[in-house]
Amino acid sequence: MDCFVVEGGRPLAGTVRAAGSKNAVLPLMAAALLPEGETRLERVPRVRDVTTLTELLRSLGASVESGVPGMLRIQAPAEGPTEAPYEVVRRMRASVCVLGPLLARRGRARVSLPGGCVLGVRPIDLHLKGLAALGARIQVEHGTVAAEAPPGGLRGGRVFLSGPQGPSVLGTANVLMAAVLARGVSVLDGVALEPEVQALARFLTDCGARIEGIGSPRLVVEGVEALEGRSVRVPPDRIETGTLLLAGALTGGRVRVEDCRPGELVALLDLLERAGVPLRTEEGPDGGGAVEVRPWERRPRALDVTTRPWPGFPTDLQAQWMAFCTVCEGLALVTETVYPDRFLHVAELNRLGAAIRRSGPTAVVLGPAQLSGAPVLASDLRASACLVLAGLAARGRTTVRRVYHLDRGYEDLDARLRGLGAEVRREPDPEAP
Repeated sequence: MDCFVVEGGRPLAGTVRAAGSKNAVLPLMAAALLPEGETRLERVPRVRDVTTLTELLRSLGASVESGVPGMLRIQAPAEGPTEAPYEVVRRMRASVCVLGPLLARRGRARVSLPGGCVLGVRPIDLHLKGLAALGARIQVEHGTVAAEAPPGGLRGGRVFLSGPQGPSVLGTANVLMAAVLARGVSVLDGVALEPEVQALARFLTDCGARIEGIGSPRLVVEGVEALEGRSVRVPPDRIETGTLLLAGALTGGRVRVEDCRPGELVALLDLLERAGVPLRTEEGPDGGGAVEVRPWERRPRALDVTTRPWPGFPTDLQAQWMAFCTVCEGLALVTETVYPDRFLHVAELNRLGAAIRRSGPTAVVLGPAQLSGAPVLASDLRASACLVLAGLAARGRTTVRRVYHLDRGYEDLDARLRGLGAEVRREPDPEAP
């Protein structure tokens, strides 16, 4: 088990390209179970979650080849195993998104429930509700979802896919992937609008699916007999882009992220500008472009933020924004509405000298804090990034333990930060069991 050792106190400077999106590539990989023929994914990030899902797809009888760096070639037969075991699902919650494709193409699926996580209880009720609306018979027993399509296959239906915390991203993906091969028309209301869901829908249409309303809260899906495999380029990772921009802003540096999509980060960019961080944004005709944060002359102002489903401020940047607020002037309220328990990083930031107090779903951050390096413990993927960012601004040495969380969703983050002038190194954790 490794740790990151961060020597803080220096502004970052340089240019980096955004990697492929972790949150987009996983549903796209699961969708490769649906078509006949080969699916080719380009710009696949080198992250552990991709490795985990590759293992799962192979256990389901799919061929997954990766001869060229950044590319996966996936081909799945119509017949094959239909069970996703707990040993794999427990390592990555997104494994549950094979449920819809298996049910649609092979007629049945057994997928272990993903269970709880450090973000709190995250049930899959909306997944099951949506699949049941398409005619699936579903039983949950002994920690496993057993689903079976009726004779003749799934049929079109209507379902509302929003819950108390808003629309379900994975639930939308799962039900959408099932609906594209269902007989008749399905109407999916209250769907997630996240760019990753839109990327999945566009890929499915390229494969021959009939989907109307992409980018709106209602998707109308007319089922087809079969899909044909196609090539797809994984979109840039908006969360990694935001993390790198916040690293530059937090250190008062100049960081340019290229090959990203500024339009997918409007909530973050607006906050940074209002806080007083100079920005330059370039947008290309296809939605691509670049963003550069520049050194600030006056310390940025702390601003309140409330996480919301897209296009609101993303929950996956909440921890990193909190790290940024620790070096800002004033008081900020950081309210989490998507995962109200997503605050385990607060205690670790306070170990570095932050002044943060939590009250229910809100954390109160008072800055600027005089951060100083200390050993800290990462609890999840985005909390890990938050602590690395705080370490970049802290005086002295910060050791971030359990960085295997980082490896799940960031491609070579230590090397990418070193390319921007950070002093970050990966070492074996001497305190690991």
